[in-house]
Amino acid sequence: MTTIRPFTCDDLFRFNNVNLDPLTETYGLPFYMQYLAHWPEYFQIAESPNGQIMGYIMGKAEGSGEMWHGHVTALTVAPEFRRLGLAAKLMQNLETISEKKQCYFVDLFVRVSNKVAVEMYKKLDYSVYRRVLEYYSGEVDEDAFDMRKALPRDKDKKSIIPLTHPVRPEELD
Repeated sequence: MTTIRPFTCDDLFRFNNVNLDPLTETYGLPFYMQYLAHWPEYFQIAESPNGQIMGYIMGKAEGSGEMWHGHVTALTVAPEFRRLGLAAKLMQNLETISEKKQCYFVDLFVRVSNKVAVEMYKKLDYSVYRRVLEYYSGEVDEDAFDMRKALPRDKDKKSIIPLTHPVRPEELD
C-alpha cells in the first residue's frame, strides 16, 4: 500500500528516480530546503511499501486578499508509478491544506506541450486561467498555462475567470 507522508531532509538524497523525468522541473538543494522550512505541510511524498519514492508534491500558500491561494510548485510521479492515481491524491491533499488555510483557489503552471498533464489537471477540475509566454526557458523557450481551481471560499469563482490575452513572466502577480 502506498503511503503519503511529509517530505523529510533525508528524502532529498532519495528522489533522483523521480526527478530524472525530462518534464520534471528540478531545483537546487537550497530551493527544496526553503520549501521544507517555510511550507512543510505542502511538501509531501508518495512512498511504496518497500520504501521507494513514487512521487512528490511541493507547494506553498501565497498572496493576499482574494488572491490568497495555494500554489503547486512541483508535482511529479516516477514513470513506473503513473496512472495509479498518485498525482490526483497528492493534488487532493494540497487542495485540502489550502482549504484549511482559507485560500480562494489553487494554481499551477504547466508546459503547454505537456498535453497529458494538462488533461489530467482538467479532469481534476482545473481550467486555464491564462497563457504565460516563454515561461519555461531552454533551447527553445516554452509557454505555460496558468491553471486554477476555485476552492469553496471563492463562492462566485472569480479567481478562475480566464484572461483574454497572454501575459509575460514579468507581468505575473
